[in-house]
Amino acid sequence: MLSRLIYMAIPIPNPTHMTETNPVTTPRVISAAAARSAARLFNYGNLLAVLLPLPLGMLWFAASIVVYAVNRHHPNPRVGYYTQQAAYRFYGVLGFVVVIATFFNSGITTWLITWALVAIILLPWTMWDLVRISQESWQAVTLDEDSP
Repeated sequence: MLSRLIYMAIPIPNPTHMTETNPVTTPRVISAAAARSAARLFNYGNLLAVLLPLPLGMLWFAASIVVYAVNRHHPNPRVGYYTQQAAYRFYGVLGFVVVIATFFNSGITTWLITWALVAIILLPWTMWDLVRISQESWQAVTLDEDSP
């Protein structure tokens, strides 16, 4: 008896009374400022990883993978380009450090020399990339309805 009352209390839509509605969708737009910020993100992470290597260098290695995965296939192809270039530099230098560091002793001198070499390699390229990103003319991107 109780199940019959619950069943009767739940309104069940009648398919004959339902009409198809086509909601008007507004296209999503990624602004030029958002695209520029996304293009700068990997370079900012590289700067922080070089300037504060102990806490942020290791954390940036993990976070950079996420940033790369998100921004490499950005709707604005220039964001993907700048992200890819910054990632090539960072992962290339990091790979060099891993190979060379296997032969280090426990002294701090070799680590400081390595840090200085990493800074000499990454800082100028990163700064140059940030200047290029700032000087580039960025355009807003309108996404299609089928875009995720």
